[in-house]
Amino acid sequence: MFRGNNPAKVDEKGRLKIPSGFKTLLDAANVTQLYITSTDGKCAQIWPLPAWEKQEKLLAEHSSMDDAVEKYLNLTSYYGQQVEMDSQSRVVLPQKLRDKGKLDAEVVVLGKLTYLEVQNEAEFEARLTSYELTAEDRKSVAAIIRQHG
Repeated sequence: MFRGNNPAKVDEKGRLKIPSGFKTLLDAANVTQLYITSTDGKCAQIWPLPAWEKQEKLLAEHSSMDDAVEKYLNLTSYYGQQVEMDSQSRVVLPQKLRDKGKLDAEVVVLGKLTYLEVQNEAEFEARLTSYELTAEDRKSVAAIIRQHG
């Protein structure tokens, strides 16, 4: 499980060095192939390829007539690119994502359980106050934990 936040930099060639804590988890799972994508172009999702393939399998089991699945697949394919981590733990972020998401310098790499999310650091911090949990949000999270815990 990926968790936490690691500040990082995207270099002039569009390469992001996977933070060491996250790299350790990838190494433990023997993963070097990744799928980098987005659902909105504002941030990059970096999926270990086996986890992405599991997601694809789940989606394939649902009707291709499902509009939400079709939209999701269109977006994740448009922004998506399969990459291999190099010997220095770097991946090249797709150009479309670097441009639209402003992922060209200081970024935050957030652990989102099954994948990593990369966002422009300044823009993420500007939005941080809108992420405050409401009482209703807390109830929803607590219900999920109670139901499955």
